Amino acid sequence: MLRLTANYMTSINAAVVTVSDTRTGDDDLSGDRLVELLKAAGAEIFERVIVKDEPEQLRETLVALADGGDVNLIITTGGTGFAPRDNTPEATLAVIQREAPGMAEAMRRESASKHPMAMLSRGVCGIRGKALIVNLPGSPKGVAECFEVIRPVLVHAIDLIAGEARH
Repeated sequence: MLRLTANYMTSINAAVVTVSDTRTGDDDLSGDRLVELLKAAGAEIFERVIVKDEPEQLRETLVALADGGDVNLIITTGGTGFAPRDNTPEATLAVIQREAPGMAEAMRRESASKHPMAMLSRGVCGIRGKALIVNLPGSPKGVAECFEVIRPVLVHAIDLIAGEARH
């Protein structure tokens, strides 16, 4: 199993953001699954929040987490589909400074090869300051499948964002 630690100096300090109008701390199965996956991969969870599908609230949350300096990886779960209240990609695009389209494309490609409905995911990935922001779907299964796609590159991505340019 690939762990989120490497020979570099950067450790993964993560925030998990569940985007939902209906979830609470008691029934956040996708957030629970994401925390499990991150911890199993060696990441430290610095923050875990649930926010409503309100674009402004989500933008403010992402900015506060990215600019706060405690986390270098923010992973959202939920709000990436076609429903009118699915605002996560737009909120993420509004706060990132640089996109990381290859990660989102890889997740969609791998997921759609197993489940055709996965091509309806609009999740994006990008960088704000020293933090990588990744949008994952809102189901525990989607979280697990997409996380497995990006897990092999997370350490290197975080190292590069931190200025560690050794290859």
